Amino acid sequence: MTKSLASLVQTGTKLWLDSIDPDLVLQARKDGATGATSNPIIVADLLKSGRFDQKIQSMMDGSLTDEQVAWKMTDEMVKNAQDVFLGTWERSSANDGYVSFELDPLIEDPELNLPLSKRVSRYIEAGKKWIGKHKNRMIKVPATPAGLASLEDLAAAGIPLNVTLIFSERQYQAARDAVWRGARKLPNLNYFKSVYSIFVSRVDVYTEKHCPTLSPDAQGLVGIVNSKRIWAQNQEFWKDKNCALSQEIVFASTGTKKATDLPWKYVAALAGSDIQTNPPATNQSIANSDVAFTKQVNVLPSAELLKNIDENVNPRHLEETLMGEGIAKFAQPQQELIKLIGQLRLTLVR
Repeated sequence: MTKSLASLVQTGTKLWLDSIDPDLVLQARKDGATGATSNPIIVADLLKSGRFDQKIQSMMDGSLTDEQVAWKMTDEMVKNAQDVFLGTWERSSANDGYVSFELDPLIEDPELNLPLSKRVSRYIEAGKKWIGKHKNRMIKVPATPAGLASLEDLAAAGIPLNVTLIFSERQYQAARDAVWRGARKLPNLNYFKSVYSIFVSRVDVYTEKHCPTLSPDAQGLVGIVNSKRIWAQNQEFWKDKNCALSQEIVFASTGTKKATDLPWKYVAALAGSDIQTNPPATNQSIANSDVAFTKQVNVLPSAELLKNIDENVNPRHLEETLMGEGIAKFAQPQQELIKLIGQLRLTLVR
């Protein structure tokens, strides 16, 4: 582990890799990472590399459809990453060492336009299917209306959960309360585990476009403030629930979007607690630097800046806008992954 990454971990941050690339997972583990996350974009990029052509070809020799091959490859890649972090899971008594498995984004495909009840049942069915008997796999569910409505049943089934695509306090609270309702149906809380992925940088992209009245000093800080406030709420909520494991915030979307920002802007601002899922490029920038991190997750800007943010950012519009964009793009990567499998079938199967 490099000195700079070590200083991040020493603040209390758990480092999860935003990739399941086998090579990057092994390197990240050496660099101090204790978990990982996956999504269809990551899987598609890996398949495009050609490194898995032989494996894909062997799957295509049978009667699997393109969609089935896509899911089988995803399942195997996540399982391989789980194997790397299983030791962490065991040493932490199931408190860390997880790899997130994202449920089918096509459930939210606007073109399919499935009714809410159907989407909810599909999330529950898929969550129970893909958790299987995996020890250190987390099931990733988006904080859409259907995703939120499925959480109570999934938590009651004893499934470790990563609730993703959270942009607002309202979404976080709805997710947390649903998960807790489900957890209380368990015979005990010994292995109850949930995390809540708060998207950071996308909020600042939103405010730059939609909140021109923000002061220049506040612009670019809203994603950080939003995340810190939700983190504080999460700390307060769980402190008296007597859970054996930590119920944590995941700071996601921590890669910077502006060339003028330091690559570790969000990493530094949120250092000191819970989990960061950083893109590989962000971790590499940190590793190549001499930056030393200190705990900042509990430090808010001045009251004046907070007042400016609260007066100029409409949380409902922020959530509706970012969720609208997120859902519109949510299904596309899975569709492209399935299409890629079809293209590979033409070249790999003779």
